[in-house]
Amino acid sequence: MTITIRTAVDQPIDRVWAGFNRALFDRLSPPFPPVRVLRFDGCLTGDVVSLELNFLLFKQTWTSDIVDQQTTPDEIYFVDQGVKLPFFLRAWHHKHRLIRQGSGTVIADEITYQTPNRLFDYLMYPLMWAQFVYRKPIYKQTFSRLK
Repeated sequence: MTITIRTAVDQPIDRVWAGFNRALFDRLSPPFPPVRVLRFDGCLTGDVVSLELNFLLFKQTWTSDIVDQQTTPDEIYFVDQGVKLPFFLRAWHHKHRLIRQGSGTVIADEITYQTPNRLFDYLMYPLMWAQFVYRKPIYKQTFSRLK
């Protein structure tokens, strides 16, 4: 399954890229499940991000490697690929794109995921979609403060 969420912010691409840090990562975590960051290296190729998801009755570890990061005059992106995923996911690929748009930037979250079966892919879609739509006001608020 694939989900794409785009958010336009009124900041230049270099300022938005500078804001992709641990503080933003912490703000982007949705209220459920609560997340404890085990490791956050950053957003460059070779970095690792590892989380513990607390589902109250059980916990799951989610570890992703940053497998690619590129910068061009019109776009900056990085890709996190799941290497240790919660039981309900079989594959995870998330391309974080910052796309120059005039004097502003479009932040695009492009997610491809797979669960243990096709039916569950569809059942998970609304939950996955909601997890990333949740980020839109956070992006707007975070990047409207940068002056």
